Amino acid sequence: MGNLLYTVAVILVILWAIGFLGFHVGGIIHILLVIAVIAVILRIIRG
Repeated sequence: MGNLLYTVAVILVILWAIGFLGFHVGGIIHILLVIAVIAVILRIIRG
């Protein structure tokens, strides 16, 4: 489960970077970034 969470977080960060640099979509991309950061923090806390 933890590995899946980490994978999802990495994918979301990559999508955010592509969206921010390429498309500049707006709020949706930043929401994805926040979700990715929360997932990484949960991964670190859970060990």
